[in-house]
Amino acid sequence: MSYYDVLIVGAGHAGAQAGIALRQAGFEGSVAMIGDEKEPPYERPPLSKEYFAGDKPFERILIRPVAFWGERNIDMLLNKRVKNVDPIAKFVTVGDEEIGYGKLIWCTGGSPRMLICAGAEAAGVHAVRRRDDVDAMMAKLNQINHVTIIGGGYIGLEAAAVLSKFGKKVVLLEALDRVLARVAGEDLSRFYEAEHRAHGVDLRTNAKMDCIEVIDGKATAVLMADGERIETDMVIVGIGIIPETGPLIAAGAAGGNGVDVDEYCRTSLPDIYAVGDCASHANNFARGAQLRLESVQNANDQAKTAVAHIMGKEEAYNAVPWFWSNQYDLKLQTVGLSIGYDHTILRGDPATRSFSVLYLKGGKVIALDCVNAVKDYVQGRAHVLSGAVLDQAQLADSSVPLKEVGLG
Repeated sequence: MSYYDVLIVGAGHAGAQAGIALRQAGFEGSVAMIGDEKEPPYERPPLSKEYFAGDKPFERILIRPVAFWGERNIDMLLNKRVKNVDPIAKFVTVGDEEIGYGKLIWCTGGSPRMLICAGAEAAGVHAVRRRDDVDAMMAKLNQINHVTIIGGGYIGLEAAAVLSKFGKKVVLLEALDRVLARVAGEDLSRFYEAEHRAHGVDLRTNAKMDCIEVIDGKATAVLMADGERIETDMVIVGIGIIPETGPLIAAGAAGGNGVDVDEYCRTSLPDIYAVGDCASHANNFARGAQLRLESVQNANDQAKTAVAHIMGKEEAYNAVPWFWSNQYDLKLQTVGLSIGYDHTILRGDPATRSFSVLYLKGGKVIALDCVNAVKDYVQGRAHVLSGAVLDQAQLADSSVPLKEVGLG
């Protein structure tokens, strides 16, 4: 049986940051990273943005050059998948091999949530989670004209922006009454709906699909609940992810929607940490609510927290959440979590395509969505951190810099 002092399961943002942080902290023990893809760690957000659009080659989205990992004595065990975890004997099973560990950091993220209707597994139905997913779509782009996107979250909207740029006829179906309904307020939702429609996307809300029509094994149309048939050459599904925690939960780790971790990213199993998309934690910026955060920021910061604890430092996770999305010439930057907001303030005019939406709870700014408004994003962070009740008239006045807004 091979053995590593720290074994990292998962080779995405969280796993990569864990390995980097260990060596930066002076950890001299043996380290290995297990990844179920053939590639070394690479950035995921560009998959639905710059990589899909052809603006960045794969080499430019690698988190570190290939040689980096060997230079730091981090063994890369790629194209392998952990089947079982034995938390008592402290080893994982990979194929027929057992690999022992001193500390285990679980960084597996999630797999795309796919449709469960008839035709869901047909050729031509895709998700956007891995390089192979996007490469498969890119290989077909010259052969297709009609694309149907299921889901009006960021993945679906970003894919729609790229495909409309390529001149494809895009239909986007969102089951709820607005896009981004789970993560943003109505002002932002309606703005992005209008933008996509202005770019030729047939964007539909309250859209209830029935199944996918399949001919000769290939998806040829999306059939709607009302009987409409939407002809399609490709279907892209963007309806969220399912956290990859099966082996940990089977080994006895506490969890439901992800695996539960404490403020140091420790699971309920001894010497096992979990970080990133798969880790469910009590977040101070959501007023202590238990949740998973699907973001690069969270993956990186939780990895640093887990490594600090392994190195003997108890530094509780308390990072400010932030996110971004690129669609057309629009750069959306979000800071904080809008969960549970009771009031919104629209700052600026969406018609100018530069504005912010501020989310308040009890008079305090808890989050901002900033569209082509970098100064608001940068200055608004301090207000999210402060928890102060601010003058709402000044918050709404875009001529007043956020850093100069006074108390309410």
